[in-house]
Amino acid sequence: MCTPAKLRLVFGENDVRKLVLPSGIPSTLQELKSIIQETFSIPECFTLMYEDMEFGGQFFNLDSVDDVQDKCTLKVVQTEPITLNMVAMNRSTLPTESDARSCSSQDTVGLTPVSDTYLSSDSTSSGSQDTVLLSSSETTTSCRSQGWPTKFIVPTFSFDTELLLSDGNKAYQKDGTLLNNHRVTSSVLETLAETIFCYTAYPTGVQIMNVVEMLIEKYPCLKEPGSFNGQYGWQQRIKYKMGNYRAKLRGSQLSCPELEVNQKRKTNENPTPKGFKRPRKAEVNYLPPFPFGETGESLEKERLDLLNEIRKKNNKNIIGEKMEKTFYYRRTEVVKDCPAVKDFMERWPALFCESEIKNEFRRITTISLERTFLEKLDFYTPKLLALFEMKGGVAGIRIRHLLDSLSQQEDRLEDRRDVVIRCLLSFLGESAEELIEDHQDVSRDMIKDTFASHVMKIIVLSRSVEEEDASRSDVIIVIEGTEVLLGCKNLTNACLSLMGCIYSLNLSYPPKLRNTFEVFQKIFLGLDALKFSPKVNSLHRKLLM
Repeated sequence: MCTPAKLRLVFGENDVRKLVLPSGIPSTLQELKSIIQETFSIPECFTLMYEDMEFGGQFFNLDSVDDVQDKCTLKVVQTEPITLNMVAMNRSTLPTESDARSCSSQDTVGLTPVSDTYLSSDSTSSGSQDTVLLSSSETTTSCRSQGWPTKFIVPTFSFDTELLLSDGNKAYQKDGTLLNNHRVTSSVLETLAETIFCYTAYPTGVQIMNVVEMLIEKYPCLKEPGSFNGQYGWQQRIKYKMGNYRAKLRGSQLSCPELEVNQKRKTNENPTPKGFKRPRKAEVNYLPPFPFGETGESLEKERLDLLNEIRKKNNKNIIGEKMEKTFYYRRTEVVKDCPAVKDFMERWPALFCESEIKNEFRRITTISLERTFLEKLDFYTPKLLALFEMKGGVAGIRIRHLLDSLSQQEDRLEDRRDVVIRCLLSFLGESAEELIEDHQDVSRDMIKDTFASHVMKIIVLSRSVEEEDASRSDVIIVIEGTEVLLGCKNLTNACLSLMGCIYSLNLSYPPKLRNTFEVFQKIFLGLDALKFSPKVNSLHRKLLM
């Protein structure tokens, strides 16, 4: 079990905060930075410095987590990205109205304008690239830095639009007059489309409703006359505006793979194109473009170099850097080609270890897999146990049997988590045998021939009570008949690693376990938590009581 740690973070002269790490100090510097960014909601452009007591408490740049100890002091230094104009601007190729409005949108939501970062050319030529953003580490990124916010922040519109909206709000407060100005409507829709695209190219109906609610709350003069809640018309406008915005981006000279992958045309041989590819599990970086200056050929060379690096010892940092660099190439392969798991493992063997699966999940969703999952699971455990005890019927009998077995053991945190996961499956009316296969006193070699029959399974190999170390179990994850992860610490760790595999390989949830995986995703990981299925929604409401 990891030892919890606490860090003292200095943000400024009069701004010092405490960071609690229940799972201990992360294994990589990038993961530590991600935790700090998520916990304190700060922009991603920052560096860390540590206090070195050998030099009288002077601060030095933090290059490795080896210099981070429990209760040590770190300084968070904000750094702004440097923008270099590479070519003369040609705004005719972009779907924005003006640079000024893009800048104001950036200032409001804390994101870089989509025309400058998320869209990039996959060739080395800069002819279609307006700007390049260089961080303090002199690297460029094309990834989104955060997912859909819990509360959408309405961006700042152009100066003249803001003046008209301000006058409209005054008139509304005075006598209820609604603002009906086509130019304002057009300006608002354009800016909203740019801002929404910074989070997702394909917003769901619930997300669009969230945008409209925040818009009407800030500017009540924009209510739709004749609508029962004053919002329906805006929902339809934003929906069609996003479609037009995506079409404009496809027609521009800029490259956006997540749009181009769906650029299909009806033909005589294929009158109804199928296989529409879009984020379905709240992936933030579903199909990001290649970094500026990189091509498929250059990243393929990096992949081949990676195959050589995994044969060497003590080069975890080099492997991590190459995995980070080839993320865009790997996602293109996963989304476009949909390779079999076995074939993908042969091309990317470095991905299939716990640490890299967690890192890949963070790149896709921008959140920490292990930390988020375990924190939410532990937070909801007391209420889950109370709900389990009240469950009746056949499911209640199974749950009480599991709870009784827990009471007979030592109260270990890992055991309690594993029992909660097993009870959750029965509570949701799903069979634990569909996900978990238990074996007692059986070695992996004795059952590996049965792996071919499993589509997605967690196999737990337990030891007999008579053995010295009977508390340990070997846990294996099998997907499409292929053993993808071996040696997970326990069932809970295997479940969160399986979620990482599903996101990394762009897999669908097993139909017979859809409620369990929805709880994992939306309640334990907080991804796409705006809309639930009826059964999961009922559980979520009970947990919040």
